[in-house]
Amino acid sequence: MEDKNYLEAFFLNRDSLIDKYEKGNITKTEYVCECMKFFKDNNLEPYDHITTIEQGMFNYQYYNMLAKYYYIEAHECELKGEEKYMQSFLDEAYECYKIKDRATFEIIKIVNLKNVEAYYIKLSSESLSGKLFEIKICNYDRAVFHSKNYKIRDYLKRNGVFKKEAQKSIIDSYVNDKY
Repeated sequence: MEDKNYLEAFFLNRDSLIDKYEKGNITKTEYVCECMKFFKDNNLEPYDHITTIEQGMFNYQYYNMLAKYYYIEAHECELKGEEKYMQSFLDEAYECYKIKDRATFEIIKIVNLKNVEAYYIKLSSESLSGKLFEIKICNYDRAVFHSKNYKIRDYLKRNGVFKKEAQKSIIDSYVNDKY
């Protein structure tokens, strides 16, 4: 598939799934699974080298959904009493989050910190409070990224775009919803 069509199909699917989730027509787990199904059904692979914000958003979504999918699989192992398999899924999720953070950093560099806001988000999860932060690219529709990566956070702080006060996430229901 040509790059333009590749990204166009991705964003159309992404927007459709976000709309379904926001309307309550699908759960967070279904959202993650539908994203993964789309990637698989269309043989979509992440970019080796990110040169545009759209490519970065694609890679971010790809690895973020894959990480969440691995967490779902780990939880399924736990429910089935197959704890011996659980750790391998958790390890895979962790690796995907690391790659997702690389995409996040590339996006920040591509936009050269213009129209970027970052802040810790208010969460119902105590284990993530004060760790998970949101990065918003203000002039791009639905360009919201989350991370716990201290290198990204420190870079944003050094460059004056990380706010001191925690804020409600612009996708609050999603980040506080469990899968």
